[in-house]
Amino acid sequence: MDLSLEKLRIEDSKALFEFELNNKTYFEKTVPPRGDEYYHFEVFLSRLYSLIDEQNRGISNFYLIKDIHHSILGRMNLVDIEKSQAIGHLGYRVGQLYAGKGIASRALELLLEKTSEEGIVKQIKAKTTTNNIASQRVLEKNGFERLDISDDTIHFNGVDLKFVHYKWTAK
Repeated sequence: MDLSLEKLRIEDSKALFEFELNNKTYFEKTVPPRGDEYYHFEVFLSRLYSLIDEQNRGISNFYLIKDIHHSILGRMNLVDIEKSQAIGHLGYRVGQLYAGKGIASRALELLLEKTSEEGIVKQIKAKTTTNNIASQRVLEKNGFERLDISDDTIHFNGVDLKFVHYKWTAK
């Protein structure tokens, strides 16, 4: 599937809000809920402006994963960029209709290409839960090195989980 990574823009707010609403239940199976207030458009828009401000200040890069028709398939974020150490932290989510189709892997490949070209970040850290095998595969397929499993346990959706930590280093 042909797809692109486009930096988050306010012009995408309505489509992104719909994407988040349509995938709320699906996302909450694997990540903590964002809270009901997030799904009020005014609150969502306010948070979106904050993200765009962060992006403009170079603290984070927020991308939308889009298909050739410009439909939003997911999100991919490089956050908490530590410029002095050239390190960023990865986060991503793909909508339910698009899961299991290689979209996260391809989008991450595109992000790593952008990151290598821009040279701002030389290392990306990521983590996923021990039960999220699909996310572990996406990271490993794209050259992320598995570092360790956290000692801390989180209780989420009735299950005790730990985090698997990864890093990617530019060549």
